[in-house]
Amino acid sequence: MNTPAQQELWKAMGFGTLPQYVHMSVTISQTGGKLSKRERPAALRNAIKQIQNIDFNKLAQAGSISIEQLNSFLDGKTTPDMPGIDAMAENLGVQLPEINVVDFFRSGYLPETMVNFLALLGWNPGDGREIMTVSQLVDSFDISRLIKANSLFDRSKLLAFNTEHMRIVPKDKLLGYFREYLKAAVSPVLKADDRTLSRLLDLCAGARTLADVEKKSRFIFIDNDKIEYDEKAVKKVLLDGDGLSILKVVRDGLVCVEPFDERFVEQMLLTLAQKRNVGLGKIAQPLRVALCGSTISISIFEAVCMLGRDNALARIDNTLKKFGTSKKVK
Repeated sequence: MNTPAQQELWKAMGFGTLPQYVHMSVTISQTGGKLSKRERPAALRNAIKQIQNIDFNKLAQAGSISIEQLNSFLDGKTTPDMPGIDAMAENLGVQLPEINVVDFFRSGYLPETMVNFLALLGWNPGDGREIMTVSQLVDSFDISRLIKANSLFDRSKLLAFNTEHMRIVPKDKLLGYFREYLKAAVSPVLKADDRTLSRLLDLCAGARTLADVEKKSRFIFIDNDKIEYDEKAVKKVLLDGDGLSILKVVRDGLVCVEPFDERFVEQMLLTLAQKRNVGLGKIAQPLRVALCGSTISISIFEAVCMLGRDNALARIDNTLKKFGTSKKVK
């Protein structure tokens, strides 16, 4: 559709002989249609219809639209601008599918991943390679290898690509990407210096995205009384068993650990697990929920020591006070 206009512009600018144009095959989404920015509004609309007890006035306010405009959007008649869509999704905690480059950046994907993945949509090097650098892609490109069939934007494959590029990108470059991601995410982890960020990246080796690294480590940089507890984690780990009683024993153990480092914290927790004849997870998970608010974090031994004894004890005390006399997550 754009080619005739581009050709006329080329002529008008006096650039000489027209270049030859080659069109790639169409890339389709996993839902079967063309990959389109309309996927994000559609995903939000569907999510809103499935969520109960929404305050629609507050939702409209979050999206900087009127209640009438919100109703029109839900009826499929109109679509707010993308910042409004993103703001409403954030308000509801809804994860929208990434479409443009900024979306993928905010989800923690690396530039190398996107170049590698996009280059293989509608083309392949013919030798079975998939994970490739830019120079390898350039050296291998042959226009005869373009395919006519539609290509699939396979998000699970993209995630696998990113996992691999997280592993092979030079550490200094990965650190720079991580800091830029933290700025965009307005993350509390941004408080950390480069040495600490590098340590976190090492501790999260094998992570799929930079967002995963941030999620596993953000608890370290949050005030003790600002921890947000995951309801399912609290119920499963603390309330539906002896998690709280284990947490009290762990607290007593942490008070006595000397010196307070990863090796001795690990030894204390392993000894406690052996005495109770349970796996380490039965001991570590209640501690993890108390420190992080969820069951997802860096190594529990590193988590304890990066927080420090005083902060770890304070968070355990807060957790015991909050849930020790209740069977409900507040």
